Amino acid sequence: APRSLPRDTKRTKTNMAPRITYKRRHAYNTRSNKIVKKRLPGGSLGIAYVKKTTKGAQTPAGDAGRIHGVPRVATQKYSRKHMSKNKKSVTRAYGGVLSAGAVRERIVRAFLVEEQKIVKKVLKLQAAKEGK
Repeated sequence: APRSLPRDTKRTKTNMAPRITYKRRHAYNTRSNKIVKKRLPGGSLGIAYVKKTTKGAQTPAGDAGRIHGVPRVATQKYSRKHMSKNKKSVTRAYGGVLSAGAVRERIVRAFLVEEQKIVKKVLKLQAAKEGK
């Protein structure tokens, strides 16, 4: 005789997830239309629009380095009206212009160039002594 399956005595009602709709512009999930679900007071589900993240302050050198300590905000927000001068720079040489790595690289390169000059001068003196 075929075995009968055990009956589920506790029948649970399947609840669908509450649906949410866009509040403005178009109903497509584009870069400029990102949302995040938020629980509202009262238990209902709502949405909040998320601002786009920017690349932030970068070095002019082609190393694509970020300048740490300078906030990543939209370009308009770097104006004098929205952000004070001390928030746009870092307290070191080439503060808000070059990243720490780029400054270090420049210092090391300058040092090595000077060392190379000294080595050339010493070799020239040695060659002059041997020539005599």
